[in-house]
Amino acid sequence: MSERRNSMLLSVLLLLAGSASAFVEELDDSFMETRGDEDIWLIKFYTPWCSYCRQLDPVWHQIGSELTSRGSPVHVGKSDATTSPGLSKEFKVRGYPAILMLKKNVKYNYSGARTKEGILDFANRVGGPLVRSLSSVQLFQHAMSHHDVMFLYIGATSELKGNFTSSAEELIVHTYFFSASRDVLPKAVSLPSLPAVVVLKDGSYFQYEEKQDGDLKSWINRERFPNFCRIDSHTLYAMGESGKLVVLALLEPRSLSEESHRYKRLVEKVSSDYTEIYSRSFYFGYMEGSEYISGLVMGEVSLPSLIVLSLSTDGYFLSEGLQGEQQLLDFLNGVMDGSLKPQGGNSMDQRFLRFLFEARSSLRWMFSTFPVLGYVFVSVPFAFIGAVFYVCYWRRRNTNDDKEDKKND
Repeated sequence: MSERRNSMLLSVLLLLAGSASAFVEELDDSFMETRGDEDIWLIKFYTPWCSYCRQLDPVWHQIGSELTSRGSPVHVGKSDATTSPGLSKEFKVRGYPAILMLKKNVKYNYSGARTKEGILDFANRVGGPLVRSLSSVQLFQHAMSHHDVMFLYIGATSELKGNFTSSAEELIVHTYFFSASRDVLPKAVSLPSLPAVVVLKDGSYFQYEEKQDGDLKSWINRERFPNFCRIDSHTLYAMGESGKLVVLALLEPRSLSEESHRYKRLVEKVSSDYTEIYSRSFYFGYMEGSEYISGLVMGEVSLPSLIVLSLSTDGYFLSEGLQGEQQLLDFLNGVMDGSLKPQGGNSMDQRFLRFLFEARSSLRWMFSTFPVLGYVFVSVPFAFIGAVFYVCYWRRRNTNDDKEDKKND
């Protein structure tokens, strides 16, 4: 009876595994020749020895199943780079796992978190229209309820619309793009003239002004994040491409103290109350934990703290013991007008010091977590150097002995 139950359980598991894999197609080097020109593919490149690839595998099958159940036009595939190196070379894959979408011969790389929700949102965003039309008040309200940030074109065909569409072709990997007529907009959105491009976020809107904001694509790239949000390493890396500085409240990683809550409320209040002054220069947010920041400043950072990051230069402005709103405003104004000088940077000296700090931190973690491995890791180079010195000494001694023997002869 027990054997029969085990056999039935095994059959069910195999059936489930088979049904899951049915939604994900294994792709080989013939893929580019056999695919349809209009097909849209979401592809994961992996290697059998990559642990991150193995962790992503069950998520990938869930993604394939869900997209199929939704009736999505997106096909889901995966390709083993060791057995199909030609396909990896075709898409210029450098690291694993790599995730990308192929749509009408255009490749879109995914660089977000390796989560089911993040990848599905990417597939839905890139797999759909570049610019989605909101033709009714109901559709507009539905879109607003589902998106923290919305880029919107309003008006008839124009040069600005062409620039908007061109920007969407490149930046669709990051955010959604919409178009609408004036009559579906909320009454609070007042536009003096059309055509116009606006961004709606944080309960307000900002209109693009070419003279003040410069290139449209660069403006969209700068404004694609909320003014205040929770920031992780992926978000921080993406913000670095915008050119803005990032104002971060650094908080405890788990249960927040009252002081951490105060820091978080203060930064959020300033981001909201002084949007017109600071939004073109700063992003605002909070980060739980200081591991990433400790590597940047090469030292322990007390929590809570406030730091302003220049991600393009690896520079930073650190403020500990923040007392109130006026102190924060003075601090930000000092950063903006240059009266406060940044620390850190990406000079050769700083890079070398940061390398040493990270190496020391890694060794400290290794010795505390895997002490035996740590001792082996450290002793092997010294043993190798000792062996080289011994061989050199031995050869030199033998050479001297040979010379002495010839002299005696």
